[in-house]
Amino acid sequence: MSPRLADLRVRPRRLRRSEARRRLVRETVLTPDDLVMPYFVIPGRRRREPVPSMPGVERLTVDELVREAAALFRLGVPGVILFGLPSRKDATGSEAWSGSGAVQQGVRALKRAVPDLVVMTDVCLCEYTHHGHCGVFHGGEVDNDATLPLLAKAALSHARAGADLVAPSDMMDGRVRAIRRALDRAGFARTGILAYAAKYASGFYGPFREAAGSTPRSGDRRGYQMDPPNAREAMREIALDLEEGADAVMVKPALAYMDVIRMARERFDAPLAAYNVSGEYAMVKAAAARGWLDERRVVLEILTGLKRAGADFILTYHAKDAARWLRG
Repeated sequence: MSPRLADLRVRPRRLRRSEARRRLVRETVLTPDDLVMPYFVIPGRRRREPVPSMPGVERLTVDELVREAAALFRLGVPGVILFGLPSRKDATGSEAWSGSGAVQQGVRALKRAVPDLVVMTDVCLCEYTHHGHCGVFHGGEVDNDATLPLLAKAALSHARAGADLVAPSDMMDGRVRAIRRALDRAGFARTGILAYAAKYASGFYGPFREAAGSTPRSGDRRGYQMDPPNAREAMREIALDLEEGADAVMVKPALAYMDVIRMARERFDAPLAAYNVSGEYAMVKAAAARGWLDERRVVLEILTGLKRAGADFILTYHAKDAARWLRG
């Protein structure tokens, strides 16, 4: 060994030489507690409909949802978020606030069967409208202010069913305030709001739109979802949602927006979620199916990276598999 190397006192590799050493100094630890599983709920009974672009993901009737969520909870995953598919669609998405809707039935069933499970509900109109947009649509665009009372009605119906948190994903200005007021006035001050505060107009949503049947019939959502090049604007959106009463905020998608997650973590002292979205999930599944990567290793690396970036919890379709892998 050369004299120069013999004098080298700092050798970071010393603490990497074994798994036990690596565990001892590990800075970020991912556990099932960090995960939330999204589910698509459909009307009927005893039905499971595979989503072709999302291998391993199915649309579930309420009875099948309860079975899946109970098994998930036993693996240590503390929460789920529900997306509903209606039996009919109309111009205003009126089934979004129906007491007999798939989400409302799913919430009630889950709170009976697994009372300690945190049940979150997505609040939006895109799955429920025949035009596929997230609000009242006329003149070629979404009417922001006309949409707010409809979102509040949907959120209130979820709270009445027993949801722990409602999660508005529509990106209308002022929707957190409208929902918070509606909940408080109806006696649901304890129902929390997880705001999709920085939701980008992303190309990563394609598989989700297939699963939820929510692709717009005309136009797109760039007029109300965020422009991908913008990060400072995301900080403004998050600040506004917190001022309006959000209890937690979200960045969506996750992988291409880890800088936004880090910026939010450094600026805001509030619970922060990241949504590892359908396109991100589908890419891993497709590559793994072809033997191009190690699915388990890559999934856990992605989720650990999101937590390292600053996410307190992660919404991910990998949640069940990741929880099983993490438990060994």
